[in-house]
Amino acid sequence: MSSLLSGKTALVTGASSGLGARFATVLAAAGAHVVLAARRQDALDALAAQLRAAGGNAETRALDVTDSASVRAVVEATPGIDILVNNAGISIEKLVAEVTEDDYDAVMDTNLKGVWLMAQAVGRQMIARQQGGKIVNISSVLGQMVLTRLSVYAMAKAGVNQMTRALALEWARHDIEVNAIAPGYIRTEINRAFFDTEIGRKLIDRMLRRRVGEPEDLDAALLLLCGPGSRFITGSVLTVDDGQVLKGI
Repeated sequence: MSSLLSGKTALVTGASSGLGARFATVLAAAGAHVVLAARRQDALDALAAQLRAAGGNAETRALDVTDSASVRAVVEATPGIDILVNNAGISIEKLVAEVTEDDYDAVMDTNLKGVWLMAQAVGRQMIARQQGGKIVNISSVLGQMVLTRLSVYAMAKAGVNQMTRALALEWARHDIEVNAIAPGYIRTEINRAFFDTEIGRKLIDRMLRRRVGEPEDLDAALLLLCGPGSRFITGSVLTVDDGQVLKGI
C-alpha cells in the first residue's frame, strides 16, 4: 500500500467492472478511501470486499449517471470528495444509418450527459468546501478520431474533451483541476475475446506497435492526475494509446 493519496476520498463511477474496477483498485492501493459507484450492486460489493481484504478502504454506492436524482443522492451521501474519476460509459456499434434514436440517447446520456451531471454535482461540492479537488474524466482516442460503427461514441467522447476544458477554465480559481485520460485500445474482459478473433488480430496488426494495452498501462496517468504531481495541470487531455492515433486506427 502507498500513502500517495492517504486521507483523500475518491469517487469512481462505472466501478463495477473493466477500467473502473482497475481505477478503484489503483486508488485504494495508493491510500485513498474509495467510493465505488455503479448500477450493479453485487459486483460493487464483491470488489469492495476484495479491496478491503487487500488492506484498502472502500465502500459502495448504487448509481445511475443518467439520472440526476441518483447523481445528487450519491454525491450528497459522500461528503468530502477530493477526487472524481468520471469513468461510466457504454458503446453501441452500428453503422450511422442503423443507429436508432434510442441508441443515440443511450450513448449520449451515459457518456456525455452522465459525465456532465457527475462533474457538476461534485464540482459544486468542491467549491462549497473550498479545499480544491481533482476531476478526471475518462475520454477516448475516439474523441480525436473516428471509426466506422462508432460515430455516436466518438461524438460523445469529443464532447467530454471539450467539457474538460470548459470546466477547467471556470473552476481553476477554486483550485479544482479538471483533466481527462484518453485511452487507446485497452484489453478488458469486455473485449478480450474480440482481440482473439481473426478480425481482432487484423486490427492489432494495423496498430503502430502491433499490440493493445492492458488496464495497468493507465495506472501512471491516473495517479499523476489524481495525485499532488498534477497541481500545475488542468484542462489537459492525456492520450495513452501507444501511438494508435498517429496511425489512424
